[in-house]
Amino acid sequence: MTTHFPVYIGPAAVDHLLAYCQDHQLSRFTLVADRNTYAALGEAVAAALRAHGHDVLTVLLKGDEIIADARSVFQVLLGIDRVERTYLAVGSGTITDITRFVSHRTRTGFISLPTAPSVDGFTADGSPMVIDGVKITVPGHGPLAVFADLPTLCAAPRPMIAAGVGDMLAKLTSSADWELGRLLWDEPYDAEIAARGRRAAWHCARHADDIAAGSAAGVRALMEGLIESGFCMLDFGSSLPASGGEHHISHCWELKLLREGRPAILHGAKVGIAVLYGARRYDTIRALTREEVATRLAQRALPDRESQIDAIRQAYGPLADQVIEVQAPFLDMTEAVFARLKAEVVANWDQIVRIAETMPSAAEIEAWLRRVGAPLTGAEVGLDDAEVALGVRYGHYYRNYFTIHKLGWLLELD
Repeated sequence: MTTHFPVYIGPAAVDHLLAYCQDHQLSRFTLVADRNTYAALGEAVAAALRAHGHDVLTVLLKGDEIIADARSVFQVLLGIDRVERTYLAVGSGTITDITRFVSHRTRTGFISLPTAPSVDGFTADGSPMVIDGVKITVPGHGPLAVFADLPTLCAAPRPMIAAGVGDMLAKLTSSADWELGRLLWDEPYDAEIAARGRRAAWHCARHADDIAAGSAAGVRALMEGLIESGFCMLDFGSSLPASGGEHHISHCWELKLLREGRPAILHGAKVGIAVLYGARRYDTIRALTREEVATRLAQRALPDRESQIDAIRQAYGPLADQVIEVQAPFLDMTEAVFARLKAEVVANWDQIVRIAETMPSAAEIEAWLRRVGAPLTGAEVGLDDAEVALGVRYGHYYRNYFTIHKLGWLLELD
């Protein structure tokens, strides 16, 4: 793992935090938590800092469901004073995103103290925020350091640990999707970073039994993978190394839930379900011959632009205009460009199959998810069949990337 700042995962996270603060002459802090994460770790952190003579201001986010939105940001701003303080994000992904956003905008550093191994955003530099009912990743910065207390992570709610596994297994589909995009859509790509993300995902998969048992070794392996995935994003400068078609499907579902004011679903839970749809399509790709593909594409006409726009409006509601703008390179393809794309697929079919062969089967991924107690179907997280189908069919419009689902659209695999 190539680190950009100190990262500690172990049983003495608070001691390492104290040593870091002494070494860097930090003595004033704003600790951000909710009531659950404060009980899990925040109270012990605050007590240890105060025992060493440090000044700690605590902001407890209120509400049964904490969302990274304007309300939560305002709660933090209301709770701070005019003293220059280092922020401490004590929580999982949402609290980290809120703290990162506020600390970035107030030009102050923050330290991450994860309480659950649930997402890969602890070391990222962007904050996914809900703005006017739409989740948008806004610029931020990485933490000064990460101190992950292993006993706290092991004691995290099982669904959050399972969500972390879903987010890590997504690196299998996202790395394959990323390579597809390089091959067929000339997307920027870094083979070394892609390999790092893939290795981290396989490392977690090999520890599925340990993670399921909640052992220190398993949870450490999961947290190391999540940290490495965040560093891959930092190194590349975008989320491409860690976010492929599975994330686009998840975002499509999430946007619908937000529009309808429904309870949020854990990010990694949605992503894990979506990974299965990508893996099944890669299974299908491995079974197709170049001749079968050539026959399919010879019969594939340039899709009608207006019908695609109608589909985007159906799937994305008020965000549709933004998605249409993002999808312009696909929506505005001429007959000649479309013909070239089909020819590229046929000419590169051996490479496409090779990419598909980097993927484990959908059955293997399903077994890993089942082992850690992660949901496997939309019904398990409150999505009906029509909503699941909406994301799987139209999620590929969310970004201007060529993923397995865009290839599925081109080959009419639905």
